[in-house]
Amino acid sequence: MKRGIRTATSTLTAALTAALIANCVTPCLGQEAETPPEKKSAWDFLPDGIKNGKFNVNSLLRWEYADQDAHPFARGGADPKQSNAFTIRNRVGFTTASMANFKSSLEFEDVTAIGGYDNYNPAGLKPESANRTVIADPEATEINQAWLAYENWDAAMKGGRQKIVLDDSRWIGDVIWRQNQQTYDAATFNYSGLDKINLFYGYIWNVNRILGDNHPAGDWESDSHIFNVSYDGFKYGKLVAYSYLLDLENAAVSSASYGASFAGSAPVTDTMSAVYRAEYAHQTDYGDAPSDFGVNYYKLELGATHGKKFNYGVGYEVLGSDSTIGSGQLKRATMPLSTAHKFNGWADLFLATPPDGLEDLYVWAGGTLPGNVPLKVFWHEFSAEQSGNDYGHEFNAVATRKFGKYFTALIKYAHYWEGDQVGFATPPTDRFWLQLAFNY
Repeated sequence: MKRGIRTATSTLTAALTAALIANCVTPCLGQEAETPPEKKSAWDFLPDGIKNGKFNVNSLLRWEYADQDAHPFARGGADPKQSNAFTIRNRVGFTTASMANFKSSLEFEDVTAIGGYDNYNPAGLKPESANRTVIADPEATEINQAWLAYENWDAAMKGGRQKIVLDDSRWIGDVIWRQNQQTYDAATFNYSGLDKINLFYGYIWNVNRILGDNHPAGDWESDSHIFNVSYDGFKYGKLVAYSYLLDLENAAVSSASYGASFAGSAPVTDTMSAVYRAEYAHQTDYGDAPSDFGVNYYKLELGATHGKKFNYGVGYEVLGSDSTIGSGQLKRATMPLSTAHKFNGWADLFLATPPDGLEDLYVWAGGTLPGNVPLKVFWHEFSAEQSGNDYGHEFNAVATRKFGKYFTALIKYAHYWEGDQVGFATPPTDRFWLQLAFNY
């Protein structure tokens, strides 16, 4: 009997012991069970600012055609040959997330001419193609941006090579249309801690222009100060005041510009809104400017939008002159840091203001075609600000189409007809673009 009890007891004890070992031996001893160490990759040891940062990739494949007739005042001169530029631009960069209020970014850019310069004039970099129409997309490989920023107390301070675009980029921009982006070696300060007011200041010591480091005019040494103050408290618009003191030491385009603009929109009906812009600036010589001058700039725009499907309007822009024909040709309004392709016609014939000044009266209309293709057209009438001489007129058109999240196709055309052009001769010009962009 005892043997049977002992046997049963031994069997029960063994079962309980096995259960304790399997389920609660360690807790019963007052210790937690050990967990196998988690395997970590090199990525896990990086700071959060790196792990939470963002890569950016931008590629743009473009064919640009340019055809310009001979200068109308040239004697016996042959027409420049047509240019066909096949280029591809790649930008790759990385921007960190905030680390103790610090952020940084590094971006590389490469522009490659597919097939070389045989079929176009890359802004004078190849003497053999000097008889072709200029297409300002030379090959370049460079650091596009490299900056360090500190953000705190509603302020952001940034130093290094950076992109600067202010307002509509008429005065300070990145020339985003060309393949090589314009950037600035600068220190900037932005403060948004005041109600509806934003303050911006920048000191620029070098301008990295679209022509690239291999071009003699690819960089402008600078001792420039830019100020921009905006107030966004109005119901139907934004007021901006600015002062741009540009001392560009190896370019004869230094100036001081003081101005203001008001731009916005207001509802007219349930489906229609008015859009408008008014701007005025006075510009004088500054720094290394080769001559004394004082000129005015002003712009008026009025248009309308009907939802997202249709828009139209009229504008008038004047770039003043303080000289007479044949003398003081630098005494005219200059915007050397502007995204100039955006204004005064896409044929790029008025990137610099003529000696007699420039008046640009233009109209535009835009809409969305079937297939969700936005189309926009412009018509420009150009004349001299001082004499009123006819500088000609120009037609522009652009259509775009997005494909998925990352791809955008574009087709664009510009045709310029010459005018009387007394004192400023510009030949008829055609430009055509076909491009595909990838942006991530």
